[in-house]
Amino acid sequence: MHLKVHGGTPDHSESTLCHTCRWATIVKGRSVSHEIIKCTEIAGRVPFAVTSCTEYNDRRRPSRSDLEDIAWVLRTDSKTRTIGFVKPDPNRPRVVRWED
Repeated sequence: MHLKVHGGTPDHSESTLCHTCRWATIVKGRSVSHEIIKCTEIAGRVPFAVTSCTEYNDRRRPSRSDLEDIAWVLRTDSKTRTIGFVKPDPNRPRVVRWED
């Protein structure tokens, strides 16, 4: 019988989640031990390698505002009563939300 335990002992050889998190600022020195990680979500310094975080936001994936910038817009023409997709207007003001 094979059992898989989730959330057991963390693997300390893995890199910290902060290296790929959108909220992290990472400062590295010449030595491997010279590294400062500051998290804007918890408003402080992270003194240890993070293996799990509820505020983790992967910077390798596009943010919500990035996706909204490239999204097509569904428009209705009131004269012809037709519905269809159009490219977003490049001159429209960009909406910035706090959750991005």
